[in-house]
Amino acid sequence: MKVVQRPEELERQKRAVAIGTFDGVHLGHRRVLEAVVAAGLTPTVVTFDPHPRLALGYGVELLTTLERRLELLAAAGIEESLVVEFDLEVARLSPEAFVDDVLRRIGAEVIAAGSNFRFGQGRSGDLALLERLGFDVRTVPLAQGVSSSRIRELLRAGEIERAGKLLGRPPEVEGTVVAGDARGGTLGFPTANLRPDPILLVPAFGIYAGAAQGRRAAISIGTNPHYGGDERRIEAFLLDFEGDLYGRRLVVELWKRLRDERAFESEQDLIDQIALDVDETRRAVRPS
Repeated sequence: MKVVQRPEELERQKRAVAIGTFDGVHLGHRRVLEAVVAAGLTPTVVTFDPHPRLALGYGVELLTTLERRLELLAAAGIEESLVVEFDLEVARLSPEAFVDDVLRRIGAEVIAAGSNFRFGQGRSGDLALLERLGFDVRTVPLAQGVSSSRIRELLRAGEIERAGKLLGRPPEVEGTVVAGDARGGTLGFPTANLRPDPILLVPAFGIYAGAAQGRRAAISIGTNPHYGGDERRIEAFLLDFEGDLYGRRLVVELWKRLRDERAFESEQDLIDQIALDVDETRRAVRPS
């Protein structure tokens, strides 16, 4: 997928366009993307970075980094993406100015969006305005109960499987593999320690079954209470894997929450429990 940051970097041609942040690229987003692809013109997304709420000084924990968002958009069939740097100047653009500065400059003809779509200063633009301005508007039915906000709530509560149903895929944690205390290796279960982007939401503490790098993985999110830790860590033990992941970006799928994290009577009890977690991870089924 071609990714650019300025409208003039895209060839002006007939396009079907979806506009939004698309955080998580969940089932509701994918309905809109399917409508864009089905329109028969160059399927294009106009998205924003940073997230508008962050740019305006509000707090939000994101479901996906920009890099992961673009990967998911490409997987959905989008061929070109314009990533608009969202700042106060962009926030103050009237809907008409956004249309002239962005949409017309890239050749947008079809706009696909959910019925609640809003854009421009104060969210004052809507689909009716786009129709009046001459666009072929494809209104996409909303996916009932599906929103990035709801998915965040479920992940904070550790409701991984319910969140996955709204995403249409397993939830993920993403980060760079960094050096840890190497304790997992001494226990017989060497882990990749992830450092996530600070803007990302990290699901509830606990032990999870999932996958990374094409391997099943047992994942711990928490503070290692058995060793009296107080710093949050994300550690993934990739089953049947040998190799060096230090410094690499790792996207880890979460399939199932196995249990709470806890302290044990002895280190051997901890090792025995990890072995059980690994066995359960081998039996886990990736949600469809």
